[in-house]
Amino acid sequence: MSTRKNTDRFNISKVKESRKPLLSEEDLFNGIRNGNKAVLAQAITLVESSKKSHWERANTLVEKCLAAKTRSIRIGITGVPGVGKSTFIETLGKNLTDRGKKVVVLAVDPTSSRNKGSIMGDKTRMPELSKDARAFVRPSPSGDSLGGVARKTRETIILCEAAGYDIIMVETVGVGQSETAVHGMVDFFLLLKLAGAGDELQGIKRGIIEMADAIVINKADGDNLKRAKLAEVDFKRALQLYPPKENGWIPTVSSCSATENRGIHELWEIIEDYVAKAQKSGHFSIKRKIQNKEWLLQTIEERLKFDFYNHEAIKSQLEVFLSKVAENKISPFRAAEALLELQRRKSV
Repeated sequence: MSTRKNTDRFNISKVKESRKPLLSEEDLFNGIRNGNKAVLAQAITLVESSKKSHWERANTLVEKCLAAKTRSIRIGITGVPGVGKSTFIETLGKNLTDRGKKVVVLAVDPTSSRNKGSIMGDKTRMPELSKDARAFVRPSPSGDSLGGVARKTRETIILCEAAGYDIIMVETVGVGQSETAVHGMVDFFLLLKLAGAGDELQGIKRGIIEMADAIVINKADGDNLKRAKLAEVDFKRALQLYPPKENGWIPTVSSCSATENRGIHELWEIIEDYVAKAQKSGHFSIKRKIQNKEWLLQTIEERLKFDFYNHEAIKSQLEVFLSKVAENKISPFRAAEALLELQRRKSV
């Protein structure tokens, strides 16, 4: 064996030895309640783990945190790439921490479909907020989750609430069906738009309008200020075509400049007004209960999918059926039924 291989093995061994052992659920819970960010990060890593051996520990921890979580406002923030989400979130976050609020940003980074890797660069894009003692920025890989919302985002929210954070902001990658996914786990859904970039028509589509509690035209500064104001008028006109939401709320439209810190304070007043009215009417708690039910159904779907692809019989036959489907020797429907039947037969 070469000297280099010996050295590499020695270095790997030293790294493994230097890693701190994962804390117990009780120690993790106590660390979270005491506001220890390092422990919170380790707890989130446990919750996000795809190892089956970690599931029971993660479930126990989440249940502990569910019983101890504090009241918070969950805000979903989405928008197409380039709309300035990170800058906007940092500016809003700094405004809130300056007021004494404790803020969490759960920034979901897109995962490569080829190598399954993520850049995880949100802490770089939010340098000031990342260093703020009253803030916690956590980038997570989207994995195979719908629309780029991390598989365990709901559980992570519960951990952060148990740590005493007042405001939970969930930033999505802004592609695919991310709007639908994040809308199902937050109290207030914010859609960022960019005037003059050709996405105004996308923003007026019925589905997005119906989900948004507020539309904000970002980058309303410099040469883009006039276009932003025109876009604001267009969106307000579009909103008049839709009835109020179930809770009676009429979505608002405003503009802001995150780089110049203009329009951010006014937006927060809108969010506070929404929350106050939703709590008074009872819709706030009703929405949370509905989302908890959706959480259960989503978890069932994920577990079924995991069990299917990790079934020994399926793993041995999946490639065979994929080849047959690719060569048109069997229909996808017939192949799916055969594989599902194989799983059912082997599970009995």
